Amino acid sequence: MKSIAEIRRDFPILERKIGGNPLVYFDNGATSQKPQQVIDSIVHFYTTYNANIHRGVHTLSQEATEAYEVARKKLQKHINAAKSYEVIFTSGTTEGINLVATCLTPFLKAGDEILVLTTEHHSNIVPWQLLAERTGAVVRPIPVDKEGMILMEDFKAMLSERTKVVSCQHVSNALGNVHPVKEIIALAHSVGAVTLIDGAQSCPHFAIDVQDLDTDFFVASGHKMYAPTGIGFLYGKEAWLKKLPPYKGGGDMIKTVCFEGTTYADLPYKLEAGTPNICGGIAYGVAIDYMHSLGMADIAAHEHALLKYAHEQIRALGGITIYGTHDLERKAGVISFNVEGAHPYDVGTLLDQMGIAVRTGHHCAQPVMDFYHIPGTIRASFAVYNTLEEVDRLILGLQKAMKMLL
Repeated sequence: MKSIAEIRRDFPILERKIGGNPLVYFDNGATSQKPQQVIDSIVHFYTTYNANIHRGVHTLSQEATEAYEVARKKLQKHINAAKSYEVIFTSGTTEGINLVATCLTPFLKAGDEILVLTTEHHSNIVPWQLLAERTGAVVRPIPVDKEGMILMEDFKAMLSERTKVVSCQHVSNALGNVHPVKEIIALAHSVGAVTLIDGAQSCPHFAIDVQDLDTDFFVASGHKMYAPTGIGFLYGKEAWLKKLPPYKGGGDMIKTVCFEGTTYADLPYKLEAGTPNICGGIAYGVAIDYMHSLGMADIAAHEHALLKYAHEQIRALGGITIYGTHDLERKAGVISFNVEGAHPYDVGTLLDQMGIAVRTGHHCAQPVMDFYHIPGTIRASFAVYNTLEEVDRLILGLQKAMKMLL
């Protein structure tokens, strides 16, 4: 891997100052910053070959089509999908989950059960509630222990012939917990349930192998992986993608259209109606190249070192509660905590005045906060360009904030 100094030079926004202080960006769980290579690819697309894809015979359209489909193949390789058409471009994780939840409507009936973790992001709760409303199915939360880890024996006891869907986050956006999704998937399959894994917080941090996991569906967002906003992917096993009805109707997802009836295109286009985020997809491919140029194993090792150091230093401060598992081998990318006696928003505001960007609030995971009986947390989330020195800045900032607030 490049040196951290070299990596940081790839991210121009890290030169910014906030309130006269160098920016420390610890809000990567919300969105990552973009390397110059990705930014350049966006400019290059719009200045040299901007055109719509798939249907044009002219040079620009063919160039854009080729670059977009190459990006799909890069994603296929990145997650080890068996076929490139098992990768569906979406606007992000949320659309991927909504696509699956909507298209599964014909496969569920009243009394069926959809199991999701208690600690899920809202995007992995609400779409299933909507599916339940349409079909008469029931959404049941899978219990977790006091550290937010799934209670496997309780999960096993919940499984039955009524279980039709098990949807689970790979890594908790609110806590950073890494869940044993391969075991969860195998148990779900043992009762014939379909599985979806939310990989929004795992794909940025370590290598993914969907064939090894054996999941039916897997979703993630590009903007957390150094790519632009508005682009993501849904992986689905070919057999399931063929069974799903179209999610949206329009251009590019059809073979023939007439008023007597319409026939649909083959995968992946059946599930990709309309003009897509072409530039975003191409830039996503560049972001994947960038991650692989650094090495996924090296990214994981660097971020784990940051997590371990931050965890140790924050615990040493005293007067702080850290949420989620304290077993750092089962954690990735996130440390979520509160200063005892202070509201997380107040701490976050003071840190921002010192140039330190963290996320405060419920992180679109209100059930997590209800579980801990708190209004929210302070979340520091890491990326490959972060440094141990920046963690030291966070610790100094917390010390100052605690003196001011307590």
